[in-house]
Amino acid sequence: MQNDKVEKVGVIGLGIIGSRVAEALRESGRQVYVWSRTPKPEPNFLSSPGEIAELADTIQIFVSNGEALVEVVTAMKDSLSKRHTVINSCTADPDSVVEAYQIVKNVGASFLDAPFTGSKAAAEKGALVYYVGGDPAALDAARSLLEASSKEILYVGRVGEATVLKLATNMISAATVEVLSEALGLVTAAGINPAKLSDAIAQNACSSTLTGMKLPTMITGDYEPHFSLKHMFKDAQYALSLGKRLGIELPALSTTASVMFRTMQKGHGDDDYSVLAAKYQKKGAAEVKGEKS
Repeated sequence: MQNDKVEKVGVIGLGIIGSRVAEALRESGRQVYVWSRTPKPEPNFLSSPGEIAELADTIQIFVSNGEALVEVVTAMKDSLSKRHTVINSCTADPDSVVEAYQIVKNVGASFLDAPFTGSKAAAEKGALVYYVGGDPAALDAARSLLEASSKEILYVGRVGEATVLKLATNMISAATVEVLSEALGLVTAAGINPAKLSDAIAQNACSSTLTGMKLPTMITGDYEPHFSLKHMFKDAQYALSLGKRLGIELPALSTTASVMFRTMQKGHGDDDYSVLAAKYQKKGAAEVKGEKS
């Protein structure tokens, strides 16, 4: 028999992040119901988004794109009411986020635009950072739920604005990894041990958490997905589309997106987006001029 006092929440989308957020919510003592398009061996896996809405008061969504977000919200709208809060945590296009918001608002439920920063390791540690747009009262009500999987919650304003900021930060990450890949290729082609690039960057103003995270695995050719190339490319396309609509040229992102697309065509879409470095790597690149890395 279920305890009616236990908070009932839903998680839709069980990829790298969604599955780990669901586990964090279970560990926080909540009753968690889950659904994804691909059936998963997860506790309380239900048959549809509508069934999630029938049982859960707060629903956090981690689907892959804007189209899927609108489809999921549409599928559950007949089961939504004033008791519900829907939290979008997928990185989508701003138009789809606003459309989903309007669907939820029209049935009297609350909606938060809450994309996150942080990859697999951060999700496992409950150390995501959420950028949140929407009604501050709705955020107050959902704050403890978001805190179960995060280290920081940054309120940024209206629905849609959090999504734009997330796209902007992903632009920087994508372009940084591309130029880092080029730098690694240049150093390796010059016959320099790539470990020395790590040493040089560590003492340089260009050093960052991202370069420190990605360069070691790029050197070893470890492209286990923490954030997949196909999803970074999708976010780049959203940003480029928004830039075109706003009359803003984005040449660095455009070039990076072209490289990402060509890399995906070679079958690397499910790899970590740092796989952009693979084109510069040769067999035995970790050993240069007889020097061990």
